[in-house]
Amino acid sequence: MATPALEIKGLQAWYGESHVLHGVDMVVQPGEVVTLLGRNGAGRTTTMRAILGLTGARKGSIKVNGTETIDMATHRIAHQGIGYCPEERGIFASLSCEENLLLPPALKGAGQGMSVDEIYAMFPNLAERRNSQGTRLSGGEQQMLAVARILRTGARLLLLDEISEGLAPVIVQALARMIQMLRGKGYTVVMVEQNFRFAAPLADRFYVMEHGRMVEAFSAAELEAKMPVLNELLGV
Repeated sequence: MATPALEIKGLQAWYGESHVLHGVDMVVQPGEVVTLLGRNGAGRTTTMRAILGLTGARKGSIKVNGTETIDMATHRIAHQGIGYCPEERGIFASLSCEENLLLPPALKGAGQGMSVDEIYAMFPNLAERRNSQGTRLSGGEQQMLAVARILRTGARLLLLDEISEGLAPVIVQALARMIQMLRGKGYTVVMVEQNFRFAAPLADRFYVMEHGRMVEAFSAAELEAKMPVLNELLGV
């Protein structure tokens, strides 16, 4: 059995005095696309942030490719080959699209990052806008740039938080094609997603969170049978 790309056991996390995660367990195998479902406030984004040490205190175990990271600083965790695309994107407005792409350093210990040419082949919109300032890009183009930027680092485990939120259907379709291409290239993807229609056809497996705990875990093959439960938990 291959070493999991990500293995979380008994994860607890706090923001200040607020205890947000209450014993999260989750396993993601190399090359899988896994979607984290749940209502707003269920703890999905906190789980993503906790993986990278961006919450307050953390307890439990978070192994990345078999390496325990719970006591590591954020920059050291990133060097295990993790790319994080937060909801707020974090594009540098004063830099052009291409300058944003050239900014990230390669992660030591991670694989070879995608070249700018490979990224332009995957995201033709960005090739057209390579000289445009960050602020001049549409929301969809900014989202593509945020994902493209982490592909430059050589990260092979991608944490994507609500990448389809508020975007036009044509852009959402382009992002879905991107995730399929990344899976084809052997990337491991963990997505937090509110847009169930976007996530459902892409994921190999699903986890459902409620009140800072995992309450359901099932494969894509079980999705249809789980729909009554998902309707109850999510109002899908």
